[in-house]
Amino acid sequence: MDFFEKLNEDVRFREGLNACMNCGICTAICPAAEFYDYDPRVLVTTVETKDNDEIGSLLKSDTIWYCGQCMSCKTRCPRGNVPGMIVGALRKLSQETGYFVESRLGRQQYVIMKTIGKNILEHGYCVYPTKVDPDMHPEQGPVWEWMTENSHEIYERLGFNYAKEGPGGLRKISEEVLGELKSIFDETGGTDLMNAIESFSMKRAFENGYEQERLEEDKYFDALYHGNDTDE
Repeated sequence: MDFFEKLNEDVRFREGLNACMNCGICTAICPAAEFYDYDPRVLVTTVETKDNDEIGSLLKSDTIWYCGQCMSCKTRCPRGNVPGMIVGALRKLSQETGYFVESRLGRQQYVIMKTIGKNILEHGYCVYPTKVDPDMHPEQGPVWEWMTENSHEIYERLGFNYAKEGPGGLRKISEEVLGELKSIFDETGGTDLMNAIESFSMKRAFENGYEQERLEEDKYFDALYHGNDTDE
């Protein structure tokens, strides 16, 4: 596969890549570059080489997952490059090829797909209260655990129409609307991408020695994080 040619099919890539002159302004403004070993300027120049091996290495790396998609780079580049959009195209190609499972951060795509993606299709929300289990998310602290245990009373006091028919915050989304959301996912390729992420993730887990029964028990598929990897 010619990775550069494949990337060029993505409108984000075509609109985000012009001629980089290596000024480094994108790196200077990038929040991710302050905290990670991440340099959007290097990422852009790597893609510009059209070197299949180099681009393939990017697709398998943590690098493309450091970007927070804040698009600060878009506002500053004197040549109109948008590294954040290029990253978006690289991520999609990494998911389509299955290369995302080669990196620690890439494997988290399974968790994101199983939480945010599934929440949208099942409930109509990216984040739904009953899906943020305190046992799985201890970083939420004791306040969230208390809110989970008293959710109906709390949301009623806040004026939400929690899990009920009719208007209001956290209301129950009708099956008709959920069906429309599913159709949008199907038509835009979202469903195919989610299926690809699950398929490649399962394959990687089996290669790491996990059995089907264990995978079904593990709520967040820890097989992706505790296999025989050298990059963790």
